Amino acid sequence: MAPSPVVEVDDATRTFGTVTALDHVSLRVGRGEAVGVLGPNGAGKSTLLSLLAGLRTPTSGSVRVVGGNPRSPAVRARLGCTPQSTGLPGTLTVAEVVDFVGGHHRDPVPRAKLLERFDLADLARKQCGGLSGGQQRRVCVALAFVGRPELVLLDEPTTGLDVTARLALWDAVRGFVDGGGTLLLTSHYLEEVEALAQRVVVVDHGRVVAEGTVPEIRGRTSLRRVRFAAGPAPALATAAGVSEVLADGGHGRWEVLAGDADAFVRELVGSGLDFRDLEVAGATLEEAFVALTQSETGTAPAAGRPA
Repeated sequence: MAPSPVVEVDDATRTFGTVTALDHVSLRVGRGEAVGVLGPNGAGKSTLLSLLAGLRTPTSGSVRVVGGNPRSPAVRARLGCTPQSTGLPGTLTVAEVVDFVGGHHRDPVPRAKLLERFDLADLARKQCGGLSGGQQRRVCVALAFVGRPELVLLDEPTTGLDVTARLALWDAVRGFVDGGGTLLLTSHYLEEVEALAQRVVVVDHGRVVAEGTVPEIRGRTSLRRVRFAAGPAPALATAAGVSEVLADGGHGRWEVLAGDADAFVRELVGSGLDFRDLEVAGATLEEAFVALTQSETGTAPAAGRPA
């Protein structure tokens, strides 16, 4: 018999007055799986995580975490969470905060080990009120792992972090998943989801609009990147199949995003342009994400970072 999923969301709806934040969402996350939840602002990502963390209850439908009600103290003890908005006591040092949170768990990760894992050892004696925003965010993420959780929920975990800090945090989170932990995260950094998640769930207007592995989500859109080298070229923005011109010939390199790559290549060949080094590749996760969410609202797909 297959083991029970760590996360079970069945036809969950959550409303706030006349606003529907989640609309009949179902989701399964297996043990040891890392899942990224993507969607524009207001799509329902944080609401979904708040239901899994037991901070809110669904208006209809059901949510179960590690086999139980996420509002149960016994279940919440097996869960780690870092919400978008966090507050640390300004007068306590980082070490004191870690000890305080660890004191609520039966078998916490030793303070020194946790701080080393998240590259925070040099901040141990600093008061939280004196930390930068990025440093506070790193501490809050580390606190989600103090109690040796089975499931960790991270809502925009690396907002405000520089590249070095973000990579260090990714390494620590990968170690948790490699050790058998289960991860659910939201992020506006789509490269973060590609780096950490095995599976992607795209949410828009409170609904799941796509779900699958990163390659599968990329494959849900017909967008392709077409690159080639050439001298001056005719206006490509109006060429057959082109959605967007990404590189305009600087250093002799051209790149377009094409909804119909075959039509564009046929026109390119027929134009008589002397080109070389033609490459056609699938869309990035970011481009697929934008295409999927914009298709829901009926707007034309275009590359770019979600708002």
